[in-house]
Amino acid sequence: MHETPGMAAALPAGELSQRLFGHLHRSDQQRWGRVYLEGLLRTHGKKTVRRMAAVVTGSESASASLHQFVNASPWEWAPARSELARWVAQSLPVRAWTLAPAVLPKRGSYSVGVHERFLPAAARTVNCQLGIGLFLGSGPVQVPVDWRIFLPPRFTRDEAVRDRVKIPATAKPQPLWASALSLVRETTSWSYGRTAPVVADLTALCDVVPLARRLHGSGHAFVLAVPGQTTLADPELPPGDRESARGMLLRRGVRHRVGAGRQIVSYDTPVHGLRPDGERVLGSGRLLAEWDASGGRAGRIWLTNITDRHPAELLELACSPRGAQAAIHRMGEEFGLLDFEGRSFPGWHRHMTLVSAAYACGMLEGMER
Repeated sequence: MHETPGMAAALPAGELSQRLFGHLHRSDQQRWGRVYLEGLLRTHGKKTVRRMAAVVTGSESASASLHQFVNASPWEWAPARSELARWVAQSLPVRAWTLAPAVLPKRGSYSVGVHERFLPAAARTVNCQLGIGLFLGSGPVQVPVDWRIFLPPRFTRDEAVRDRVKIPATAKPQPLWASALSLVRETTSWSYGRTAPVVADLTALCDVVPLARRLHGSGHAFVLAVPGQTTLADPELPPGDRESARGMLLRRGVRHRVGAGRQIVSYDTPVHGLRPDGERVLGSGRLLAEWDASGGRAGRIWLTNITDRHPAELLELACSPRGAQAAIHRMGEEFGLLDFEGRSFPGWHRHMTLVSAAYACGMLEGMER
């Protein structure tokens, strides 16, 4: 998705809204899509539908129409997201497709996907929704274009709960790595064959080895963080014959000097893949990490199937998740990510689509200025 080499002029919110919602047959849906988008951009503080309606239309009574547009009006979010992805690809140099989680704290237990989750970074348990987004961009500049929400078992097994929050029959229970894979596959269908390396640090959420194997089997380049104890050998080998990723780097890794006092350690290793038809494939891969010379140890370990680039360039790609997390934080502070007034599955996806578009518009317009 590298349609232009440099930065294109960002579209005003009205023009972006027309691109995202111009396919809708009803003019009122197109209008409220623009009002909601402009409300996210122009309203200071908490972005309730009442405050956004007042800012954009001058009438708080329009809030009912905004609420209806997001939660009940029958429009699909996938076409809007595909247009957003194409616009971002035309506006930014896209060097990575970054997968990143968004933890959305919630009160109560009725909103779609809400559950209690322990967050290692915060060392506490929170009541939250968990979304996974796919971001397009380069380094610190990352823009979200698609989302999945994690559905705990009670939201997939209990028909009464499914009906209450309007989870469609097509939404099946799946592990988090499978949700991440579906994001990559959907973005591929929008990209006209222009892909970028998939970069992610999902080690605190799920086992990333199944994701790596399916990405490799599908022909996607990737740079994925892996826990140090991860074993990459053929799973049919006896446990005693498997060596951990950290052990490989410590005992057999090659060190590369990439600047004053900075070293990277890498080790070439086979990567096992699984094709969509179930056939296993084997390819070349690499483990790499920043080397802490004073402590004699490797930092965050990354697995990649990209072997024709210098390790330093690959670790630059590995900075993309930090850019995505910074975007998520800013979306919560300035673009209404945490302010969704609804509980349903369709409403959540529509709100996330509009927040992503508002962030893209606001950020790219700021960069243009």
